Amino acid sequence: MNDNVENLILERLRRIEDKLDTEIERGMETRERLGHLEEGIASVSRRVDRIDSRLDRIGRRLDLQEAK
Repeated sequence: MNDNVENLILERLRRIEDKLDTEIERGMETRERLGHLEEGIASVSRRVDRIDSRLDRIGRRLDLQEAK
């Protein structure tokens, strides 16, 4: 009986460990995907900043003033 209980406990712990491994893997995948999203957003942000700078230069060259 005692061996049977120990085996049941070990089996249950193995299942918990397997589930934990799966969740850790999912978390790592999510972290990787988030990193890619952050890189993409940073790239878009840099492009918008460059466009803004270009528009400012164009406005100065054309001697445009902002409407108030």
